[in-house]
Amino acid sequence: MASKFDFPLHGASLNVVKQCGPDLIDVLESRFGCTVKIHGVEFERDPSSGQSRRPTVVPEERLCVPLKGVKVSVWKADLTSFSVDAVVNAANSRLQHIGGLAAALSDTGGPEIQRESDEFIRQNGFVKTGDAVVTNAGKLPCKKLIHAVGPQIPQNATSAEVSQAKLQLAAAVKRILSLAGKYKLHSVAIPALSSGIFNFPLPLCAETIVTTLRDYSPHLPCDIHLVNHDEPSVLEMEKACHRILPGPPPSYSQVTRGRGRGAASASEITVQVGNVTLTLKKGNIEEQRADVIVNTASPDLNLSAGEISRALLKKAGPNIQSEISKYKNTYLSGHVITTGSYNLPCKQVYHTVCTGEKEQRQQILHNAVAECLRLVTKNALGSIAFPAIGTGNLRFGKEEAARVMIYAVEDFTLNSRERMDVYFVIHPSATDTFKAFEAAVKSLQDRPSPRSPLHGFEHSNDSHGSRGPTPLISVSSTLTEEAREAKHWLNDVFSLSGTFIASNNFIQYFGEQEFRQLSRKLKRGVSIEEFLEKESAGVKIQGMSVEDVAVVRVQVEAMLCRIQKDFVEEEKSAMPKMSITSGRKPVDRYTHEFKYRESVFRSSKLSVIRVDKVENSALKDLFELKKKQLGPPGSPRTMYQRIPAQFCEMVSQVGIHREYTPPDDPRYGKGIYFTGSVQSAMDVWRDMVEEYLYFVEAQVLTGKSTPGKPEFIVPPAVGEDPAILYDSLSGGSDISVIFSGHQALPTYIIICKKMGY
Repeated sequence: MASKFDFPLHGASLNVVKQCGPDLIDVLESRFGCTVKIHGVEFERDPSSGQSRRPTVVPEERLCVPLKGVKVSVWKADLTSFSVDAVVNAANSRLQHIGGLAAALSDTGGPEIQRESDEFIRQNGFVKTGDAVVTNAGKLPCKKLIHAVGPQIPQNATSAEVSQAKLQLAAAVKRILSLAGKYKLHSVAIPALSSGIFNFPLPLCAETIVTTLRDYSPHLPCDIHLVNHDEPSVLEMEKACHRILPGPPPSYSQVTRGRGRGAASASEITVQVGNVTLTLKKGNIEEQRADVIVNTASPDLNLSAGEISRALLKKAGPNIQSEISKYKNTYLSGHVITTGSYNLPCKQVYHTVCTGEKEQRQQILHNAVAECLRLVTKNALGSIAFPAIGTGNLRFGKEEAARVMIYAVEDFTLNSRERMDVYFVIHPSATDTFKAFEAAVKSLQDRPSPRSPLHGFEHSNDSHGSRGPTPLISVSSTLTEEAREAKHWLNDVFSLSGTFIASNNFIQYFGEQEFRQLSRKLKRGVSIEEFLEKESAGVKIQGMSVEDVAVVRVQVEAMLCRIQKDFVEEEKSAMPKMSITSGRKPVDRYTHEFKYRESVFRSSKLSVIRVDKVENSALKDLFELKKKQLGPPGSPRTMYQRIPAQFCEMVSQVGIHREYTPPDDPRYGKGIYFTGSVQSAMDVWRDMVEEYLYFVEAQVLTGKSTPGKPEFIVPPAVGEDPAILYDSLSGGSDISVIFSGHQALPTYIIICKKMGY
């Protein structure tokens, strides 16, 4: 049942939200699955954020010249949002991403970048100057990060030191190109390595990079984008390309794009809409190197029908038709079908089918664009290319199609804070269509205040001088229980105590990067102390100002939510790559399935509010595999575990993990605890203070068991062979401790309240 409430803000609570509103939204949405908007609040800029260090730059191509069969281009753009196969990071030899571009890329890409870098150093040692290594790119809109270690020279360097540094910089560029070829990367973005804090003279830096590109033998492996966000570096790269690269002088027609009504019509126009960089360009949709290419398909899913589908089919090959044909009998109108890319230069193809009644056609097109953008965010991708949808089966006029698609992008920014590059790609021969989209994009750019200016955060500014909206947090959820938990959490945050203790085992995943972020966020007089007590990790936040403690608390909890999200994605990537279904399905309270559990929990004086059935094919496959590995006695037991509300969704997606719910007293070993009865679960997990009680019912493989002891990190050996261990530990007849989450298959999540409450 849907539920909604408004939480008024005034005084201290208003001051707190001004300082940490975006983080507060992240926590409410991540922990409780709610939809959240904050009204009437002007947020303060966070001086520790990457955006403060590196202001958003609308991508602008300054020149593009052919060289050895590829393109070399100069861009003014932000590398944290630049969509290419690989971005080059200006790294130090320890791969500690603590300042400048390295910190911006690491902060935006997420903690896995620093973790993977640390693991490389652990296994291989420091990276030499002039060398480079490759890691994954996390949440950045690229496939890989190339960490290049350029030379660092003293401020008053001698000519010999500069000459040596020039050779090292050239070596770093050659190594970047070599790695691009090795990893089959089609495009690489390179900044002005070693300039800035590394003291390499900027003009010589540009000259060295461009000369190395020109002289690289036998050929350049990919398109090269020389990308910097500051004007001096961009200008030096332009000068170096003019002076060093062969061929006629490059055109500057693109420099004027997107600069207002007086700008000449260009082949590309770019405008920033919230966190979305929207680019209108001429080109062939099948040649776009975005993460996603969008196709507009016929209702029968025949890719031979329609110009766009035919072009994509020809480039991708027949396998894409075979894959989409599987959806003919299951396709639901209005949904987007995702297929592989095959021979297309993207990661995925989204197929839309836009047909419907005349009076509904604008909504159909709007929903199709919005669903594609939502899927890009859900799949942690960074860029998407649309053709001119709607001018076919929907029979839109060109102006109407352009207007609806652009409004869909604007509306998307209301509820999304993810960076994304969106391309509207118009065929070069469709001059009238391009002009229609160009007019729509320029009208968007010229509006003093876009329809959705701040991606969901509504401000109290009023151009007419009237009183702005009352400051409040608006929270809505499809479930009453989640909304009530969210309200309870908000009440707790704004109780404004000078001390807050957060118990959450994911704090153990805080690395050096997370603590650097916290140190930047810490306010004067606020301290954070990490602790580990009875296998339960946590942090203690204290300060003289109760407002400052509340702000830091919200920021810490937002960091935990992001770490938990990364944890889920890593676990998913390790699951079997077969057809996976996952989710929670509500059980009808009038069925035997519900009534049986109602009777079980009633014996412990608990009233069952809701029962969700967990359906996850990958977890089931892993559980069955574990059952075969354990062998007899392999019959599972129905057992219970009490967990905090915020981990229910994680259970349904990636199963049971020790991090979720350590027992109050781990007297039988340091593993995952289950109980044979609901009452025992209430005894094992006594300290959880929530309005509702959340239980997981699971099938648990205990196998060969032996009595547990507090010091057991793993089960002891069965006999003389130290490699053969018991499968679980026991704490009497009603408590079992396992050490592999695959030994437990979650089957139901039960939400209860104590009788009489």
